[in-house]
Amino acid sequence: MSLKVIGSGMGRTGTNSLKLALEKLLGGPCYHMIEVFPRPQHFGLWTAAGRGEKVDWHRLFDGFVAAVDWPAAAFWEEISAAFPEAIILHSEREPEAWWKSASETIFKERDAPRPPAMVEMIESMFGSRFTPNPGKNKDAAIAAYKRNNARVHATAPKSRLVTWKPGDGWGPICKALNLPVPNEPFPHVNTTEEFNARIAAGAMPSTKH
Repeated sequence: MSLKVIGSGMGRTGTNSLKLALEKLLGGPCYHMIEVFPRPQHFGLWTAAGRGEKVDWHRLFDGFVAAVDWPAAAFWEEISAAFPEAIILHSEREPEAWWKSASETIFKERDAPRPPAMVEMIESMFGSRFTPNPGKNKDAAIAAYKRNNARVHATAPKSRLVTWKPGDGWGPICKALNLPVPNEPFPHVNTTEEFNARIAAGAMPSTKH
């Protein structure tokens, strides 16, 4: 199995909805941050990637048909080079709206402890590919978010790049994959309220450290 879609958009740009949509379209699992938690051995692999060490991307994504969200989106260039036939799906939203969503969810301070390997992964990823401690500096976080969007648009091969915003639905993705549009609404999940309720229930650790 090989990746057919590689997400380059940051977390809180509709990536959980994209995960469900891609799984529907491609008939297989889509890698997302929530897939890292039940695979603790992956924490170390992403930490190594953040440090610039070589990663066997084909082995890491074995069994997956797509990858969106952090941590994969932070390494979209390396991953897209390893899977040259995959489309690059860039999800984005207006920067202030992105910050509001991110600051109230993935960057929000939490009391629950996080596994040391997870903390190490986050520090490595944010420090090398985004900005350190993004939840504590709005301006730096938004600047990093804008830099990522600009880099994708400037460097991703136009023949492979698909830009998608929440609300675009199935159309752009199905067109790029040459697949029919499903006869059902596009999934819209993981609102701020749903995310925080899941964290409160202990279903998924926060990425804040």
